Amino acid sequence: MDVRRAGERYPGGDAEAGIESRHAFSFGPHYDPGNLRFGALIACNEERLAPGAGFAEHPHSHTEIVTWVAEGELTHRDSAGHETVVRAGDVQRLSAASGVRHVERNDGEGPLTFVQMWLAPLVPGGDPAYEIVHGIADATPYAVPAAGAMLHVRRLAPGERTAVPDAPHVYVHVVHGEVVLDADRLGPGDAARITDAKDVEAVGVTPAELLLWEMA
Repeated sequence: MDVRRAGERYPGGDAEAGIESRHAFSFGPHYDPGNLRFGALIACNEERLAPGAGFAEHPHSHTEIVTWVAEGELTHRDSAGHETVVRAGDVQRLSAASGVRHVERNDGEGPLTFVQMWLAPLVPGGDPAYEIVHGIADATPYAVPAAGAMLHVRRLAPGERTAVPDAPHVYVHVVHGEVVLDADRLGPGDAARITDAKDVEAVGVTPAELLLWEMA
């Protein structure tokens, strides 16, 4: 198990434009050949947008983009004609496939914090696709078959335990609160990369919210 702390993330964004980014993997000018991916996961970005701030229209291709809002409301628009507002508890997936363009903004009155995760598809190409699941229930898995991955959302009370999936690659990201994972205490923004996971548990120290990626 490889624990990566929130403070170790690569900084990015544009402070003057109200954008603060923290990247878990090699990203943009922060090129690290030893930190390009884990399993199918090639990016796990924490984004903070001030009211009125956002990312102008930009392209993606050959990527499965999954977004989880921690606080606030995210406005999404894409070149396939989808326009939605993503709120805490919603799972949004944009399959960029052969190519798509999108806009992400904070059109709300309060701050916006979200986690955006990019996964490499098993087979490149295809047609872009979009899906949003509103208010996903605790412990309900969300499949991303194009990347051979499954997202598990867990919300833990203090002292509550949850099993980490047994899988070749498991990525655990703490959204809120604190947990003990194996023998390590993790807080907001911390993550763990587990290879050949088996019989691993997470225990809530405080009320906590976790994102767990189960990958081949």
